[in-house]
Formats: sequence, structure tokens, C-alpha cells
Amino acid sequence: MIRLLALCCFFVGFSQPKEPVILWTDAVNLSWSNFIAQPDSTSGAVAVTASGIVFSFSVNTNNDNVIGFKTEVKSQFYPNKSWYKKNQVDAHVLAHEQLHFDITELFARKFRKRISQVKISNKVRDRLNAIHETILKELANFQNQYDNETDYSRNKDKQLQWQKRVRDELKELSQFKLE
Repeated sequence: MIRLLALCCFFVGFSQPKEPVILWTDAVNLSWSNFIAQPDSTSGAVAVTASGIVFSFSVNTNNDNVIGFKTEVKSQFYPNKSWYKKNQVDAHVLAHEQLHFDITELFARKFRKRISQVKISNKVRDRLNAIHETILKELANFQNQYDNETDYSRNKDKQLQWQKRVRDELKELSQFKLE
């Protein structure tokens, strides 16, 4: 039995990545041409999506007191780390992989929402880092739950339920979408 696997890479960055990335937007859906890494012939997976949340922040201080902060949270897809086995995939598998990327965006929005609730204090750095760490754990658990419940896309009814769930949650958090 073919086993599908999704790989989520979580990156913390303070500068632009050197490799090509695709930022998540409503207007862009992944296509197989975006998956450019060489497939792992020893893997039972037929496709791997590498996506992650990139987070950076800066803190403004005056006399050692925090007076403000700025953050940036992005959902990114990494073509050079994503692959598929051409003769073993179809549109249904691509939809499964797309949802992994959509889930990354969902958690980026949850992250942005939590950041919006952070109060300015001298502990803002610690608070932002703690939220980041928590979001990454929640994202990994959610991605694993998605694969387990959909049986890596083979359970088509569950796949449809997950697509609706993620679409609804993205809509609920639309005010936290990157503009």
C-alpha cells in the first residue's frame, strides 16, 4: 500500500531565505511543477510538501524599556524540498498536499492573532518566543492529525471534511491574513 507523507519544516528566520519560496496567498494553488526536489526512491511516500512558518520580530526600546515591537509571520512553501513521484500521484493527492500548505497558513494566522494580543512590556521577547514555540508544536500536531485521519489522503470522505474544516477556519481568521 502506498503511503503518503507530508513533511513540515518550521523555520525561524531573521533574513530572507536564499532558496526559492512560494508565499501562501488565496490566489495561488500549488501545482506539481512547484515540487522540484528529487523524489526519495526509498520512501513509501508519493509526495512530500515542505512548508513552514517564518517568524521575525524587532523590539524598540528607550532607556532599556520596551516601547514597541514589530513582527513578521509568513507561510512559505519550499519547492527545493518538496517532491512527488510522477506516476503515483493525481489531482486528489495534490489537493491533499495543498491542504498541508493551507494548514501552515491557518497556523500563521493563529500566530498573528496571538501576537495581536501581546501587550508591550520588557518581557515581550520572551512572550513572542513562547507563542512561536507553542504554535509550531500545535502546527506539527495538527498536520499529523490530518494525515492520520485522512489516512494520507486515501480516506476521501475524511479528506473532504478536513478541506471544509480548514477552509472554514481560514475564513474565521481572515482578518489575520497577510496583506
